[in-house]
Amino acid sequence: MRRSNFNWGVIATIATFALGALWAFPLLWAVLTALKPEEQAVAKPLVWLPNPPTFTAFQEVIALGSLSRWYFNSTVTSLVITIATVVLAALAAYAFSQLRFRGKQVLFWTFLAGIMIPFEALLIPLFRLMHDFGTINTHAGIILPQIVSPVAIFVFKSFFDAIPKELREAAVVDGASEWRILYQVYIPLSASVLWGIAIVTFIAAWNNFLWPFIITTSSDMMTLPLGLTQVQDAYGLRFARTMAVAVLAALPVVIAYLIFQRRVTEGFLSVTGIKG
Repeated sequence: MRRSNFNWGVIATIATFALGALWAFPLLWAVLTALKPEEQAVAKPLVWLPNPPTFTAFQEVIALGSLSRWYFNSTVTSLVITIATVVLAALAAYAFSQLRFRGKQVLFWTFLAGIMIPFEALLIPLFRLMHDFGTINTHAGIILPQIVSPVAIFVFKSFFDAIPKELREAAVVDGASEWRILYQVYIPLSASVLWGIAIVTFIAAWNNFLWPFIITTSSDMMTLPLGLTQVQDAYGLRFARTMAVAVLAALPVVIAYLIFQRRVTEGFLSVTGIKG
């Protein structure tokens, strides 16, 4: 019986490494292609390794005046979206979880129905709304439609529901306001969930292509995913330069995830109730 379990463990380990290699191969290929001279990137037969490695493609795309602007747009919009999403989701979740008001359940389930509506179905009404607000081709136009997350509200509410009611009751007896209870009791207890939502929201906002593509009309307001298409248009099929931009665009997200990986994992474990 032990031998059978051991064999299954070995098979599972091999399968995990194989799947990990398949997932990592496109990333490795992008880096290797970015380090190749352009003639090797398009050579036939295929050149697997750069010989010699060169940073020419990176230097050429960094020399583009627009790249720094695209980085700035992505950084500003992603950070503001992340902060606003976490704040609004925590406030809404606390109200749905702990406060009593008329129509709470109807409003909550109506709000959650937004999860079932694909974002693509909202493009036209959102664009018209942003047009009426005068935020076309602005940072506000990119940010505003992305700061409300029904999923984040649901996750926060689920965690707030699990916090013992006695903590809130004790704070109320001590004369604490609802704001103080939220930020001094509930938020510290849900720090792992907060970090998990923040990182996932940041990555989604950084990689978002569709909405910035719809709402922006000039190169100066583009984010990095849009800027990647501009590099392709400017240089044609220049694979090394295109991969260099892709690597530079993905680098901040990869670094952020590696730094906060533990907090993301803790957040998901807290929500699902799994103990590490």
